[in-house]
Order: sequence, then structure tokens, then C-alpha cells
Amino acid sequence: MTTLAATALREFQLADLDDYPVIASDIIYQGAAVGENASGYARPLAGQDPFLGFAVETADNSAGAAGDINVRVRTRGVVRLTVAGATAITANDRPAVYATDDNTFTLTSTTASLIGYVRRWLASTDCLVEFDALAVKAALHA
Repeated sequence: MTTLAATALREFQLADLDDYPVIASDIIYQGAAVGENASGYARPLAGQDPFLGFAVETADNSAGAAGDINVRVRTRGVVRLTVAGATAITANDRPAVYATDDNTFTLTSTTASLIGYVRRWLASTDCLVEFDALAVKAALHA
């Protein structure tokens, strides 16, 4: 392989955004946790789906075939969520956060998808959750 002898213009995209094709006949709403089904299409997350990120905008494929449109997701960041089971004490240990659907978050792993870790407890069950969908996926396949 030869090293560069001149400037190489490369195309980059923002590292924390990605687009995924959406399953048929469904809507992924802005803010939803997004999962990947067994066929590789994005959908509103269902428990045990691989986590893809959070929808940046609504993707309405209710009248379309699988893959007719894409959903844009934020694949990493920090998000404020209501997390069942979170308390000031548990948050100090940076517990894992799981999703059982596109809007239900918990510290319980049973029939759920790992999405990230409590970064900071705020009040009641409100937490800042640090997520990185690519790191989660890599850890699950390691």
C-alpha cells in the first residue's frame, strides 16, 4: 500500500447519526428507541431487539413496503429518561439500562434490550442515560 503523496478529500458524516431502512406498515416516532428486527429493518424497539439508537425525527412508513423509507437515529449521546427501578443509590453504580419497548426503560434485563448506562440520577426515576448503540452491539457480539 502506498502512503499519500497529496491531499485526499474524503467524505465524512456526523458520527452519532445514522439512517436505517424501516419495516413495512409501521411508524417510528421522534424520540422512540429504535430496534432492529430479525430481517435487519428498523422498527419501534421491541424487547430483545438489538438497539440502534433514538429516532431524531418521525419516520412514517405506515403505507410503505419494508425499506421504502429510512429513519434517522442518534446512535450515541446522553438522554433524559424515566427508568423504572432507578434510585439515587443505584445510580451511583452506573447500572445498565434496558428497554422493553420504544418508550419503557428499566434496570431489569429480563426480555429487554440493553441500551446504555445511568450517567446521573436526577430525581424520582428520572436519569441521564449514556448510550452508544454501536458499542452495545459490539459488546453483545464479543
